[in-house]
Amino acid sequence: MAGRKARIDRAELARLVAEGWTVRRIAEHFGVSESGVLQAKRSAGLARPMLDHGAAIPWTVRREHVQSGPATNLRNLSAVAQGGAVPAEKVNTALRWARRLIDAGADVTYDPERGFTEIPASREGSHIAVVLDRALAVLDASGQTGPSR
Repeated sequence: MAGRKARIDRAELARLVAEGWTVRRIAEHFGVSESGVLQAKRSAGLARPMLDHGAAIPWTVRREHVQSGPATNLRNLSAVAQGGAVPAEKVNTALRWARRLIDAGADVTYDPERGFTEIPASREGSHIAVVLDRALAVLDASGQTGPSR
């Protein structure tokens, strides 16, 4: 005889999430797996949406390059552009980096063997300029400003 499928009460789930309970603790409380809790949170609109950094990092980046400065700055600018929460110091670092590249007439590209490299480019059609402009549009709309040029 199969057991009854465990049910997660949405109102109680919302209350527990608001109280800061961990996924593990909620799973134990309801007698379900952590995966079941995560699925219930997504279904109830209680999970933060996943950010998609594919536009900012359109390359398949090798593991050893994922935490490099350019990759981190591109992810942070992408997160800002999507309304994600990024600490101010990380936003400022990414903005300064992108502006430095643009002011120097450079862009960034990626090669799996060499990692991220700077290449000459005009602002028009520059990948980094597009990523920066998207982030600045959100910052400007929210009344926040990045570091001055």
